Amino acid sequence: MKKKILVTGGAGYIGSHVVRQLGEVGYDVVVYDNCSTGNASAVLYGELITGDLANIERLYQTFARNKFSAVLHFAASLIAPESVVNPLDYYTNNTRNTLNLLRVCETFGVNQLIFSSTAAVYGEPLQNPVTEETPTLPINPYGRSKLMSEWLIQDQSRASNLRYVILRYFNVAGADPFGRIGQMNPKVTHLIRAACDAALGRKPGVRIFGTDFPTPDGTGIRDYIHVEDLASAHIAALQYLEAGNSSQVLNCGYGLGYSVREVIERVKAISGVDFAVFECERRRGDPACVTASGEKIRQVLNWLPQYKNLDIIVRSALSWEIRRDNSMVRHPLVDSIARRLRQSVAEVEVFKNKPLLK
Repeated sequence: MKKKILVTGGAGYIGSHVVRQLGEVGYDVVVYDNCSTGNASAVLYGELITGDLANIERLYQTFARNKFSAVLHFAASLIAPESVVNPLDYYTNNTRNTLNLLRVCETFGVNQLIFSSTAAVYGEPLQNPVTEETPTLPINPYGRSKLMSEWLIQDQSRASNLRYVILRYFNVAGADPFGRIGQMNPKVTHLIRAACDAALGRKPGVRIFGTDFPTPDGTGIRDYIHVEDLASAHIAALQYLEAGNSSQVLNCGYGLGYSVREVIERVKAISGVDFAVFECERRRGDPACVTASGEKIRQVLNWLPQYKNLDIIVRSALSWEIRRDNSMVRHPLVDSIARRLRQSVAEVEVFKNKPLLK
């Protein structure tokens, strides 16, 4: 029989890519999502149950009807500046709901868990790239709510048979190379999405929040990881636990830092559009620089990223943004960007047999 996996938040951006990869390698998937930021159309495999982790009765019913071998937990709120304004919402949705999930897992004897965490637990690290041993000193409620969830998982593991892999993400971007799924949340604030929107004429430009950071060009530096590589790390983590291995905390990143200005310039170059850039004050809770050391995850999971290139990330994101908006008028600007993408893809070895645009 196929192993049955529960994926909370599996209708969201990252979760839906993981669900697709789980289905492709033969797992039986059940997605549990309230669809507040996720989209039912993004669930390409398995069953979608619309439910909230705050609804313990529905969660119990879901476990009672299924025999899950593992849980992949993505459901969370994830906008750091928003967490500063609405901290209680973040502790409720991220920390309390993780507690709810752990209680139900314990009741039904589900002892394998993969948790979607974040580099925000490191706060403002003194050295980069950060390793898993770097002190966790989050500077916003988002990071603290995720770190508290990690503590819950680790404490429960010490007191039970639960084994886990905690994956700390850095900045996730890009989309499925075949254009089936990608970022759908209209409220998302990620830089690459915002820059793509500006290139496609959906917004008047893109904003830079902070130009006085202690970095070479004054803007924040982040480690960007392609969502397909991140999804494959989850499959590797699941198979690692299934093999009976011990619990782990692992960073998910490339160890490559790009500033906000550098990312914007790549989007401009790849799209061929010189959109406007507006300089704004820093947002509360934003660190200057965070990049990952990926040595441990490569050693522990034998994980080898396939899309380790900022241009590949930007191309796939742009391609998805053109595909997803069927209402977009096919004006000359969009057609021009699409042609540039087709031409550039031919030059990228990794996409030789994976066309971004047909």
